[in-house]
Formats: sequence, structure tokens, C-alpha cells
Amino acid sequence: MRWDALFADLESQFEALQESDLYGEVADRIRAEVGKITVLDRLRGAVNTVVRVELVDAEPVRGLLSRVGKDCLLLETERYEEWLIPVDALVAIHRLGPWAEPAVGAVEGKLGLAHLLRGIARDRSPVTLFCSGGGPVTGTIDRVGADFLEIAEHPLDAPRRRSEVYNVRLVPTQALRALRRR
Repeated sequence: MRWDALFADLESQFEALQESDLYGEVADRIRAEVGKITVLDRLRGAVNTVVRVELVDAEPVRGLLSRVGKDCLLLETERYEEWLIPVDALVAIHRLGPWAEPAVGAVEGKLGLAHLLRGIARDRSPVTLFCSGGGPVTGTIDRVGADFLEIAEHPLDAPRRRSEVYNVRLVPTQALRALRRR
């Protein structure tokens, strides 16, 4: 009988060790997987969620996270504004859920800030740029290069006409903190 009790005790100790090893291994694997998640993956998991975004050199923006590109995100606010925000300009994002999603398609994974800026330039939409170290700039994007954009400065309520343009400004894209389009 004493042998049976001894073996039973040893078996229970062995099972406990195996369970603790398993829990430790699972926890290690979870930590390793979480370590692979990027900011963009977390943002993709929150698409169609209302979030609040804190930015470098600009006021916080609250809106519906509608798209996530390879290096930027698009918010739609209640005032029918679109905000294009480079990931480099993010300080914090509030109201995200617990989910994360990797980039799905080849197109989604490649569409970035430069592509979206070129689309806005093609549409000739008046915009407001928020750049590091300066106040807001209003006008129309004339062209977008590999690492810069040029904006013809004019009042938002005036169309882009030569008579309304008072300056053409080159802005390195690394200085762009946000773009607002109505």
C-alpha cells in the first residue's frame, strides 16, 4: 500500500510539473507572437471603430478609422472631414479594441502616404497641412515627389487660381504630421 501511495504521489508531482511546463511554454509562445504585432496591425484590427489620435505638433483628432495603409491611416470625423495621418506622427491612439490584423492583400500592403497624397493632388482638393514646427498651411497640393510635396498656398474657400496663390511651399513628407480634407 505504501508503494501505491508513493507512486501516486510521484505521478501527481510529475503531472503538476508537466502542466506548469506547458503553461510556461504557452505563455512564452504568446509573448513571442505578441512581439511580432506592429502598430499598423493593431490599427487594422480597429478599422470601423471611432478612435482618438494624439499627434506630434497638432491637436488630437477623433473620428472613424476607415483605412490603414502601409505607413498612414485615414480618419473620418463627424464634420465630414478626412484626416490623412502618417504613422510617424502618432503619439498615442485611444479606444482601440484588443484585436490585430495583418495586411491582407498585395494592394493594401503597398498603398502608402505618397500614393494617397498623389490621389489628393490629382483630385485638386483644397487641404490643410499640419507640419512639424509650424502652423497650419492651406491650399492645393500641386505635386508629390518621392519624399516631398509641393502645396500652392491659398485660402480654403478660394479655388486654386494663379491670382489666389500667394506662395508655393515644398514640404518634406517626413515633416508632415497630418492632412485635413473637407
